[in-house]
Amino acid sequence: MPTFDHIIIGAGTAGSLLANRLSADRQCRVLLLEAGGHDDYHWIHIPVGYLHCIGNPRTDWLYRTEPEAGLNGRSLRYPRGKVLGGSSSINGMIYMRGQARDYEQWADLTGDDAWRWEHCLSAFKAHENHWRLDEGATEPPDAAFARAHGHGGEWRVEKQRLSWEILDAFAQAAVQAGIPATKDFNQGDNTGVGYFEVNQRKGLRWNTAKAFLRPTCFGRTNFEMWTGVHVQRLLLERQADGAMRCTGVEVRTPHGVETVHASGEVLLSAGSIGSVQVLQLSGIGDGARLHGLGVTPQHELPGVGQNLQDHLQIRSVYGVQGTRTLNTLSRSWWGKARIGLEYALRRSGPMSMAPSQLGAFARSDPDRAHANLEYHVQPLSLDAFGEPLHPFDAFTASVCNLNPSSRGEVHIRSPRIEDAPAIAPNYLSTEEDRRVAAQSLRLTRRIVGQSALAPFRPQEVKPGPGPDSDEDLARLAGDIGTTIFHPVGTCRMGTADDAGAVVDSRLRVRGIRGLRVVDASVMPTITSGNTNSPTLMLAERAAAWIRADAGAGTA
Repeated sequence: MPTFDHIIIGAGTAGSLLANRLSADRQCRVLLLEAGGHDDYHWIHIPVGYLHCIGNPRTDWLYRTEPEAGLNGRSLRYPRGKVLGGSSSINGMIYMRGQARDYEQWADLTGDDAWRWEHCLSAFKAHENHWRLDEGATEPPDAAFARAHGHGGEWRVEKQRLSWEILDAFAQAAVQAGIPATKDFNQGDNTGVGYFEVNQRKGLRWNTAKAFLRPTCFGRTNFEMWTGVHVQRLLLERQADGAMRCTGVEVRTPHGVETVHASGEVLLSAGSIGSVQVLQLSGIGDGARLHGLGVTPQHELPGVGQNLQDHLQIRSVYGVQGTRTLNTLSRSWWGKARIGLEYALRRSGPMSMAPSQLGAFARSDPDRAHANLEYHVQPLSLDAFGEPLHPFDAFTASVCNLNPSSRGEVHIRSPRIEDAPAIAPNYLSTEEDRRVAAQSLRLTRRIVGQSALAPFRPQEVKPGPGPDSDEDLARLAGDIGTTIFHPVGTCRMGTADDAGAVVDSRLRVRGIRGLRVVDASVMPTITSGNTNSPTLMLAERAAAWIRADAGAGTA
């Protein structure tokens, strides 16, 4: 029964950074456990390869949601990364922090000023390596930008290596509709329209395995990593003073079941779905529910699996004329050859594309104090990721409610690790979310109706012209809405008197010593934008607290 100082469950976004930071102390033995495999599939690293990774059992856990009433009974594909780097190996590569107000809200909800924007900003900068701060950068930053960003860290942020006529026209139309142009979404207020910056290096995906595991951790003798292994349960012991402690994990490997102990902490970083599954299989959660499933309750925490939040994107499709989009450019052998040659020679062009290239943050109505909508605009269209592109030129303007009030849940179905959890996001279940969905579709139509797009004669394909009442538009949103892959909140942090909180403000599981959850599941509310980089920030902060506690002998 081997013993390590720290055991990290999950080699995804948070787990990769934790492994790097904790194993930097050569006296600290760190074990990293990953249920998936290595990130050696070539389509992981070619940016447009997300089309081949989502829905692929080699790289995706292939989860699905329960049928959703708010989506008119539809069930959605729910991608989660199944390789080193986790979802950073299959996601949209967009570098986005959210807004300052997100973290001010976290501080208020947890009663801990450590989560205020100024402190979170320092953690973002600690691992950032922004291209505009490179020596000899083509667009040197101003003083405000330099104060807000970091350089020399592991997390590379670069400018996209492409442009599209139709996206430039959409950006001009957004400005005409009252959304200001911006070159930086990441200084605390992301209102504006502009091209997203991406986590790439020279036209290749930059996932967290590249950034934090290889080569640094792989060269450390105090670091060990097991892949293709499943944590069946956490080991819990009642101590002499009556307190519960997590002492290790039971792991199913290709060679059988092994028990591994931690003298310090067990760190659960399996994500908003996986972390819930591990906790509940270990008897941590709603005792009555677990007992009914055949799991012996060990520790009552009814909030485990509750408070699921996600960004629902409403994907409007517009057919266009007089310009090329990826739909038709990639259909001919000559078009494909040009695309492949450009990428081979320059690492640019459509094969370097993130799933969304142009972004915009706007208000669903003028009375809102902050942007509450995010657009992901693409020079392509398809029925769903993994489906063929449409045979006509088109662009997609996806818009999501950044701060949904709907709350869902995640729960195991059985005591078997092989059985995928039930995922019920509960999209569009509140009147406010349905109203914002209707407003967002109206704003999309207003942007597309501006003169900048008129030369391309855009025609609405989805959801299609029709009635304009809030009720009708909310129903149409339910027909075309889909996840943008941002599940958070299922092990949320909170104050000591918050019965639904799973962890405290330092991410320690309530009532269990030696156990923390460090991933997007601890977010009490979803951030106003893409969630990958905020998860890294969480892990950066947690690593500092773990090291401090270990040094003080309180782990």
